[in-house]
Amino acid sequence: MEVFYNVYIYALGGILGAVFGSFLNCMAWRIVHSENVMKGRSHCAVCGHQLATSDLIPIVSYLALRGKCRYCGEKISPRYVVVEIMLALAFILALWQLGITVEALELCVLSCILLALSLVDLEIYQIPNRFIIAGIVWWAVLIPFRGSVTYSLLSGLVGGVAIGGVMLLLTFVFDKITGKEGLGGGDIKLFFMTGLFLGPLTGLLNLIIACIVGIGFSLFMKKKKIPFGPAISMAVYISMLAGPGVVEWYLSLF
Repeated sequence: MEVFYNVYIYALGGILGAVFGSFLNCMAWRIVHSENVMKGRSHCAVCGHQLATSDLIPIVSYLALRGKCRYCGEKISPRYVVVEIMLALAFILALWQLGITVEALELCVLSCILLALSLVDLEIYQIPNRFIIAGIVWWAVLIPFRGSVTYSLLSGLVGGVAIGGVMLLLTFVFDKITGKEGLGGGDIKLFFMTGLFLGPLTGLLNLIIACIVGIGFSLFMKKKKIPFGPAISMAVYISMLAGPGVVEWYLSLF
């Protein structure tokens, strides 16, 4: 029964992840193209034809249609199915590592926010403030469920201000010395928002991981301008799962 229960939970988490991934794909596309996020039926990005329910089943519809629009035959970007699979796996891994806990719920919801802003950042090199606000609100909602309210509040604020403040200062110095733009304001605000969840020590680890991931992205994407939001977001997911253990191990060396 325990095995069946675990399989059921992971399967449910994977399905929810794929569903939310599908929604976030649509939401990001509409934000980029200045369409209303909450109104209007989904439609083909090429021919504009309204999509039927059978066209909107996460992962399954893409595979059944062989990656092409049913109505105009144009190729559908593989990004859509990749995002659905990624968020499904992110939900499953969160449940596997954290169980059915507040921490797992925290990570799953934050993953949705980070994924959405990453999709927008990849398209227009901007992180809309609505995602930063959503993250801050989600952090505030969870404060009473983290044990000591005072410690949670102080740790979060120190993490957010310290990491965000340091990145703001470094960016200011970089801009003055080189005359070029360093981190964008959205990236700095993202470091502040995610620092609330991570605290100062794990937030510092996240900064290091984000830089490593960002370098990897720059080599893979081969573009002159690389959005940093996706790298930060991926680093946050890694840091929330493995960060506390890594920090504890590192501190034990002293």
